[in-house]
Amino acid sequence: MSDPRLTPANGRVAASYLKGKVDSQNFVDGEINQCRVAAADILGKPNGRRTSQLLYGDLFLALEMRDGHVFGQSVHDGYCGYVRSDLLGQAEDTTHWVSVPQTHLYPGPNVKLMTQGALYFGSEVSVAEVTGAWTKLSNGAYVPSSHLLPLTARWDDPVGVADLFLGTPYLWGGGSRYGIDCSGLVQLAWRVCGLDCPRDSDMQEAELGKLLPEGAPVERGDLVFWKGHVGLVAGQNRLLHANAHHMAVAYEPLDEAILRIADAGGGPVTSVRRP
Repeated sequence: MSDPRLTPANGRVAASYLKGKVDSQNFVDGEINQCRVAAADILGKPNGRRTSQLLYGDLFLALEMRDGHVFGQSVHDGYCGYVRSDLLGQAEDTTHWVSVPQTHLYPGPNVKLMTQGALYFGSEVSVAEVTGAWTKLSNGAYVPSSHLLPLTARWDDPVGVADLFLGTPYLWGGGSRYGIDCSGLVQLAWRVCGLDCPRDSDMQEAELGKLLPEGAPVERGDLVFWKGHVGLVAGQNRLLHANAHHMAVAYEPLDEAILRIADAGGGPVTSVRRP
């Protein structure tokens, strides 16, 4: 059975390439939209629960408009669901990405001006003009030039990326400085390092890296999995993870996390994988 999280079909409409593979009333090519706000929730159903998020600049294959929501599929990771239609817009080419946890949007190149919102780490933008310390975006807002990197520039340390989010509130389905969950933290850390990474922890456990033998020593960058949870090894006996116990991204001794999660009913470690 196809995973509905990754299958752009809802019974009424499906992506054209699924014809003959799924039952649907209609098969359509869809249209590429783009997230035009700092973060847009992907929902399991219209007005339903958040399952993931798009960041500003993320592309979304729109297949159906219904009840003020667009059903479709995130281009960068294939995740499917519903996004409020007013949070999406026409797609444009992007040139840079936000390389700090959060940057403010200014109406002009002056730090004393009142801000008009923010963009989060990993968001992709289109640069209209660079004037020294300030960059004007295609939407007319200004951001500090030092907060952007070209699309081709990538980090090389997922743990270092994740460390930027220390203290970020835990948010189920979140993927930004505003709020993030365990698998969202791993995905974002991998993404800005130029590595493909699925959205949810069970997908990550199935696809990322190589499985380590039980009892093998862990190293910085290894991924530790429980049923429904994942964290990054940050050093000797040190785990970095977004978790509902701390309600934040936090460091925790790995051996203590293993005991705590088991005592709370989360079960044992299911695997450790090395990128």
